Amino acid sequence: MAGTGASGQDKQETAKRLKTELGGESGTAAAGHLRALLERVLAPAAGTGGGEAAAEALEWCRCLLSGGEPWDSFVQAVRAYDPATLCGLVWTANFVAYRCRTCGISPCMSLCAECFHQGEHAGHDYNMFRSQAGGACDCGDSNVMREAGFCKRHRIKSNSNVPCVPKDLLMMSELVLPQFIFSLIQHLREGYNEPALDLPSEKDLHKILQVLEPHVSFLEDLTKMGGAMRSVLTQVLTSQQFYKDLSSGVGENACAKKSHEKYLIALKGSGLAFPEDKIACGMQEQGAGTSTLAVQGLAGATATSGQGDSSDEEDQDGSQGVGKRKRVKLSSTTKDQSIMDVLKHKCFLEELLFWTIKYEFPQKMVTFLLNMLPDQDYKIAFTKTFVQHYAFIMKTLKKSHESDTMSNRIVHISVQLFSNEELARQVTEECQLLDIMVTVLLYMMESCLIKSELQDEENSLHVVVNCGEALLKNNTYWPLVSDFINILSHQSVAKKFLEDHGLLVTWMNFVSFFQGMNLNKRELNEHVEFESQTYYAAFAAELEACAQPMWGLLSHCKVRETQEYTRNVVRYCLEALQDWFDAINFVDEPAPNQVTFHLPLHRYFAMFLSKAVKCQELDLDTILPDQEMLMKLMIHPLQIQASLSEIHSNMWVRNGLQIKGQAMTYVQSHFCNSMIDPDIYLLQVCASRLDPDYFISSVFERFKVVDLLTMASQHQNTVLDSEHERSMLEGALTFLVLLLSLRLHLGMTDDEILRAEMVAQLCMNDRTHSSLLDLIPENPNPKSGIIPGSLSFESVLSAVADFKAPVFEPGGSMQQGMYTPKGEVWDKEFDPVMVILRTVYRRDVQSAMDRYTAFLKQSGKFPGNPWPPYKKRTPLHPSYKGLIKLLHCKTLHIVLFTLLYKILMDHQNLSEHVLCMVLYLIELGLENSPEQESDEEESAGGQERCHDSWFPGSNLVSNMRHFINYVRVRVPETAPEVKREPPASTSSDGLASSQSSRRKSLQRENSGTAQVFSLVAERRKKFQEIINRNTSEANQVVRPKTSMKWSAPGATPQLTTAILEVKESILSLLIKLHHKLSGKQNSYYPPWLDDVDVLIHPEIPRYSHGDGMTAVERILLKAAVQSRLNKRIIEEICRKVTPPVPPKKISSAEKKTLDKEERRQKARERQQKLLAEFASRQKSFMETAMDVESPEADIAMEVATSEQHVSEAIYDCVICGQSGPSTEDRPTGLVVLLQASSVLGQCRNSTEPKRLPTTEEEQIYPWDTCAALHDVRLTTLQRYFRDSSCLQAVSIGWEGGVYVQTCGHTLHIDCHKSYMESLRNDQVLQGFSVDKGEFTCPLCRQFANSVLPCYPGNNVERSLWQSHSNKCMQDLVQEVEDLQEQLGTFPVSISSETNLSKEMESVMKDIKSTTQKKYTDYSKTLGSPDNDFLFMYSVARTNLELELVHRGGNLCSGGASTAGKRSCLNQLFHVLAMHMRLYSIDSAYNPWRKLTQTIQDKNSEQDK
Repeated sequence: MAGTGASGQDKQETAKRLKTELGGESGTAAAGHLRALLERVLAPAAGTGGGEAAAEALEWCRCLLSGGEPWDSFVQAVRAYDPATLCGLVWTANFVAYRCRTCGISPCMSLCAECFHQGEHAGHDYNMFRSQAGGACDCGDSNVMREAGFCKRHRIKSNSNVPCVPKDLLMMSELVLPQFIFSLIQHLREGYNEPALDLPSEKDLHKILQVLEPHVSFLEDLTKMGGAMRSVLTQVLTSQQFYKDLSSGVGENACAKKSHEKYLIALKGSGLAFPEDKIACGMQEQGAGTSTLAVQGLAGATATSGQGDSSDEEDQDGSQGVGKRKRVKLSSTTKDQSIMDVLKHKCFLEELLFWTIKYEFPQKMVTFLLNMLPDQDYKIAFTKTFVQHYAFIMKTLKKSHESDTMSNRIVHISVQLFSNEELARQVTEECQLLDIMVTVLLYMMESCLIKSELQDEENSLHVVVNCGEALLKNNTYWPLVSDFINILSHQSVAKKFLEDHGLLVTWMNFVSFFQGMNLNKRELNEHVEFESQTYYAAFAAELEACAQPMWGLLSHCKVRETQEYTRNVVRYCLEALQDWFDAINFVDEPAPNQVTFHLPLHRYFAMFLSKAVKCQELDLDTILPDQEMLMKLMIHPLQIQASLSEIHSNMWVRNGLQIKGQAMTYVQSHFCNSMIDPDIYLLQVCASRLDPDYFISSVFERFKVVDLLTMASQHQNTVLDSEHERSMLEGALTFLVLLLSLRLHLGMTDDEILRAEMVAQLCMNDRTHSSLLDLIPENPNPKSGIIPGSLSFESVLSAVADFKAPVFEPGGSMQQGMYTPKGEVWDKEFDPVMVILRTVYRRDVQSAMDRYTAFLKQSGKFPGNPWPPYKKRTPLHPSYKGLIKLLHCKTLHIVLFTLLYKILMDHQNLSEHVLCMVLYLIELGLENSPEQESDEEESAGGQERCHDSWFPGSNLVSNMRHFINYVRVRVPETAPEVKREPPASTSSDGLASSQSSRRKSLQRENSGTAQVFSLVAERRKKFQEIINRNTSEANQVVRPKTSMKWSAPGATPQLTTAILEVKESILSLLIKLHHKLSGKQNSYYPPWLDDVDVLIHPEIPRYSHGDGMTAVERILLKAAVQSRLNKRIIEEICRKVTPPVPPKKISSAEKKTLDKEERRQKARERQQKLLAEFASRQKSFMETAMDVESPEADIAMEVATSEQHVSEAIYDCVICGQSGPSTEDRPTGLVVLLQASSVLGQCRNSTEPKRLPTTEEEQIYPWDTCAALHDVRLTTLQRYFRDSSCLQAVSIGWEGGVYVQTCGHTLHIDCHKSYMESLRNDQVLQGFSVDKGEFTCPLCRQFANSVLPCYPGNNVERSLWQSHSNKCMQDLVQEVEDLQEQLGTFPVSISSETNLSKEMESVMKDIKSTTQKKYTDYSKTLGSPDNDFLFMYSVARTNLELELVHRGGNLCSGGASTAGKRSCLNQLFHVLAMHMRLYSIDSAYNPWRKLTQTIQDKNSEQDK
């Protein structure tokens, strides 16, 4: 027999002889010779002896397999018998492949380039992609893709043309390959050492894998020979006999024995439970009849995770102190216990996969295992083996240091196995795939659980995942979740899951681990030191581990026959929610200053409810829980909505930017479908079933604005700072509008939703096709990538948008093609409510409104600034009709009435947005009024009604006309309302004698004073009623009695009750509001008095777009259309205010002129009022400051002040829009740009033109420039004179001087600070540095970097300017001296810390920091005050000089350039003057005195 070192010819001859003998009679003896030869050749010692030994072994294998024939000839011969109809080409990461959604059955289907191009995919929905994890071509696999998409090569179905394989061709392969594969396994066993430390073992593993690479490559080459060879390999890999025969001989060989021991050590801990763990679990054994899986509760002190071997530190978690821990184990009725036990291998394939996992999925091994998949027998066996090792895969993945690479390789394998529905179904039935997957996921997450601090921090029994753990931060769970989502995409598997009650219980427990994770606690004192970024992990975990499986399950609940599945999910979801409420000790009030954005159990419940109504025709009431549970369910989603408002109001600013990141992610397009949409839908469901008064009061309590809802002019909010009240009230009203307007789950079809989403995104900004695709929320299953609805994305897009072709910009770059909304979309479909819901950045709402305004102006529909238009809503599905009750409940009507009254009375903290939302709610109520108007005679029944003293019924249509005469209010003792005496009678003064007696009797009935309105007490009362109704326990009935007299924590007792005279109805308030908005008395005239048709056809286009007045007119018209009583009362209110004179028909041009005149007149009146006030202040100041004796002086003073009053400066703030003077407490500033400028320094005495230098000797800056001359002058002076006098005698600023310029717009300094804060919080990159004070003017968008405070009072400088006079020199000199003396009494006190003086100091710092230090420090003494004096004087000089340049050399008349430039010299000189007062000029060195004395001396000499 030839030795191992034989030549190639010897090997071939040996192989031929053995093949001949095996085919003959002496086959048994030949088989023994062959076995002995292979044992010598393939022995581990020979294999590890280096590359030469391995090459020698492989050469022997090739010769033996080919039977001594040339290897290439053998390969060709085997390929001729390839019956495979599948492509199966395997690729690794970064390979370019194709996916055709039209042909794909599974969303994971992919094709290699060759198969794609040879198939027929013209006009299909396909994409080319770069593979991230690797994959395999599915061409020819009818389980994964439709046959029409197969390429020409793989379209042939029958393999009848392929002849049978000759017996002798692969005879040697069947004998050689078992020993070859066993030797490979021996190498893997030998090379493995149980790691004491992780790092050395990693190096060892890589070394072994390098040695074995040729062996695995050889196997890979064999798989490429085609189906015939693959079937031999399959037989070898899956044969239990081969494995048993070869493994049984290990005892004879010491080396083999040692490797077998290593194998047994490696197997230890491969199951989910240790023997000792099983003993512990045995004590907790469940009773018979339980389902496949059960969740056990064990005390944290006794529970160790038992998920890994002893070296796995992660699993020793008894010290985490998580209270009650969740433990998962398969119950006694489980069909397959193997997942819990140590793995037992029965064939080569099983052990080969085991080592593949242990060595962390080497790429070569993965490729070999996948290359075998076209063989169906192998595919089934391998899938079952993969499932058997699933728990072991999870454990290895958790410990891996290269979890990303390993994850990709796991998915590379699993996606090929689980994308096939038939195979997934078979494995589910035979191997309990679902049980194993869910159990493994639970065990995986259990290692990173911590105690939940939500609600009851001390006593909570709930545990949540810790988002800071590597498992979540690095998305280590991703491959397992991805597999689970993949198998749930198959209907047969998903149905099995939905039918299995035990699995549903376990899954809900898994989901509950994410319920309330990443809890945020509001920082109230100091800014958080370290901004946690765990929210990325939290949002990714909820989306991938909870939401995507949910969408997968929902996709199979589309028909009536699947009702039972929905009932199952809802039932177990509610049970899990009840357990959660119990675990966190929740009763009815959420803990203050806490919010979690993660409520997956709520969202499961919501989405299955939605699907039940929309697709399965289930009666909603049959699956909804009782009222008490609904009350609990609404609290946490409502808390999120209130917290969103708090975050946008900067109440969470101390928590850092990450909290804004969470608020933005919650509504972002990839998350909104699984987060905010289910939350709002759940709140809509709760609102439709709960008492409307309870729900409305709950909303205002959660938003902390209950105290603001008083009709008194003053109030004390005990839970909210006054600066946040306005934005929180806006938030509460906007939320109610969203809640009552959105129909995403309440009746809209999928096509309507797609259209609404697209319109909202296009209205915010023009979009490219790709960005629009990305911004439309994916639904229902994010994995499928298919947009919902029967209409395609493209057809909807072409219906709502026009395409703007790409254009070249002047710079040469190309602007992308954009889609922009069609005109009719703006006209009829623009929905501001949808825009608000879908905006991540608040500025996008403003962007949409700006674009809407531009459209209206361009189309001539409305010239002014419009309000958001009212859009008619899709009809509600009958199941949700109860939502309309919210619009027709007394609590909401009281809130609307109160807010209208406060707006009319100009109470603080009420904005135009508040009014807009109030009117929107009223209009929604009128649009959705009950069929029959419920008249006031309707008695309240036996039940006591809290708000009867406000309104008689609950119908908005009738309550609008109900007059409220007096209201009792709780006010601070300092409020003006306290001084009023209660009226002797509280009866209503009737509107007109013609009113019906029924109306009069109603007024008498309800004319009592309305009681104190306590939303909170009312809400508590409703909750108590429900509790009493739902429980019979006496202690529960008594429990919240004390909370009836609830007062907010820290409530101040100095409140007293006052009676406020109101005598208004909602209708009268609306009419007066119209007068207020128009600025004209009696501006509203009922349109039906001129044209009765408006009552028959109220949908008039002129009411579709407009401002607040249009909205009021539209509401009053709708109120009149719905009720004749309302129509009559509107007419009477108008008649009472003014005689019924029809308005004169005027043209639009005349109307414009009249409006302009009225605005001017109004401005003049306002100015006169302010001037009079300032005149009286100034006069009183002068009287106290100066002792005025002569009447002439009095007269002079009056004349002077009256002149100055005329020029009183009124400034308009471009941010808040208010007009008024600049005051010391609230100064106004001018938007300015401070720049260092050396322009003046370039002036020259020479008139010859400048030439560019052509040689090194020439200089571009010659010596005769202004800057050079002044520099020389100062140096010369400092050489001969004292430093301080030198610095007072010159001017600097010719180089590096500070130039101040303005766009002319003014703003309040405090408004500017808020504006800068908003820019700082803006996430988008700007083209300027906000931290350096840079910004753009809010009005004209010019660049600026400071604000120059405007000096309060009048512009005296204008009246002091005089034309050329004939006064003598002495008089002029005296005037200047007097002026110098006057400046000594500077009105702004430097010592007093007023806001104005602070801002003047601040702007001076800005001016100093604008230029470089070398241009401000010319003194020989460091830090000399003379430097500051010189710098400030020079700033004035520089700006005057530059002003001269702009005006063409004449300050008086002004040149051509003055029209384009606004001066800010007045404000600048005031700032400089205030600071110059700090530096008094020594009178001995006063240059003006010295010069003027010299002039006087000369004049006196001439006189003599």
